[in-house]
Amino acid sequence: MGTKKRLVITDPRAIRALAHPARQRVIDELFNGKVLTATECAELAGLTPSAMSYHLRALEKWGIIQRADESADGRERPWKAPASSLVISSQSTGAGRLASQAMIKTTMDAVADQFLEMDADDGWDDVSSMSRSRLWLTHDEAKTFNDELNAIVERYKKGRSVNSHPAAAREVTSLIAVVPTGPELNR
Repeated sequence: MGTKKRLVITDPRAIRALAHPARQRVIDELFNGKVLTATECAELAGLTPSAMSYHLRALEKWGIIQRADESADGRERPWKAPASSLVISSQSTGAGRLASQAMIKTTMDAVADQFLEMDADDGWDDVSSMSRSRLWLTHDEAKTFNDELNAIVERYKKGRSVNSHPAAAREVTSLIAVVPTGPELNR
């Protein structure tokens, strides 16, 4: 795992590089603590190793992933995340906005697929949920709300990863979305 806690992406071109579903699949694993070769990444994403190598180099170009130390046999150098979490900073104009929207769409689709793929008799179904609320908040309240939600996620992460977690733990996907809608009301 990288030494930085958070990698914040603000460049619209870097955000656009994240929007590809195969890249997101690999990023999910790398930012969860795995160190993977191009071949292992290709298997995860359902691509050929040469196609995956192209995607890995594109992500490396923007500092989203980096090469790890060489493997024991020296033939293939694995990849890792440079930080423990990845944050996409919202861009409000032009290409940054479009890139953010593409990333959001791909992420939301992946989470929806996880709900659909969950077995009906899964013993963890009782903790599977999704809720949508409409809140009337000021700008400052919305910022505080967002910060508090992210603090809860960080509290539960506790430095855990695929390589370091309690015996009875299971990977759980969470999605936090705070989206201002409609015009600001002055009343």
